[in-house]
Amino acid sequence: MPLTVDEVLETYWEDIAPLRNPVMLVALRGLFDIGGVATSALDWMLKERDAVVVADIDPDPFFDFTQERPEAFIDEDGERAIRWPENEFMIIRYPEGARDMIVLNGIEPHVSWNVFTQSVVEVCKGLNCNLVVSLGAAAEQVPHTRVPFVVGSTTNPDLAARLGLTPPRYQGPTGVAGVLLDALDKASIPNISLRVGVPHYLMHAQHPKSAASLLQHLQHVLGIPTDHQNLADEISRWQELHDAAVEGDPQAANYVHMLERRHDIAIEQNMASGEDLAAELEEFLRGQSPDED
Repeated sequence: MPLTVDEVLETYWEDIAPLRNPVMLVALRGLFDIGGVATSALDWMLKERDAVVVADIDPDPFFDFTQERPEAFIDEDGERAIRWPENEFMIIRYPEGARDMIVLNGIEPHVSWNVFTQSVVEVCKGLNCNLVVSLGAAAEQVPHTRVPFVVGSTTNPDLAARLGLTPPRYQGPTGVAGVLLDALDKASIPNISLRVGVPHYLMHAQHPKSAASLLQHLQHVLGIPTDHQNLADEISRWQELHDAAVEGDPQAANYVHMLERRHDIAIEQNMASGEDLAAELEEFLRGQSPDED
């Protein structure tokens, strides 16, 4: 018998109060999350917030546990337990922000991608989510000494026009994020893909500067606090480590200087402000929701 959504998706939202203008954020550790930047960004965003799990996807049918191994640990009662790969949906309420959030900060599955992505679609429908924002990170020609750009794409022509986004251009092997965006399109759920660059010459390091850039962009556009400023100490620490990695290598130093010049020229171009983008997105979302009495 083929695997079905009902067999793998557990939901716990029957008794929760309605969400306010909810948007879903999705980050999955895997092909399009170089250095774990997108998933670590959401970890930081959730760190000081009360998150409530409202659904989860059973890991057993989706993972090869010789590749994504479960972890043995001692719990707070001193008992030995097993932690399996998790794909949980959490809600965060933002009374000080423009909306509430649904967050899937998980792991790209190995198999049964169609059922996995349909599970995400089912959660979107069940929680009346009008927009999904997927987050990713890619190795690019960006200098570690500058704040990296966040670029976005969408297949929705209205969103593309309002936010200055482009249609997806990538062709080639994809991750589950690409399959998810296709599933959302077929379900007529608007979606945006946001990607931040990490220096390709340091792609195996950690990049809190890229994570903070992603969070700052989300804060501007979605009107929610992401606490990206809390990454300042981590950014400073890793800046020193990155500097040390290229120090003493004239060829590497010259390459970084070239990337800096290119980056500085690009940043001088006219770009819409965060406030403009937020207003345009808010107008779009109002058009997605039924009129309230």
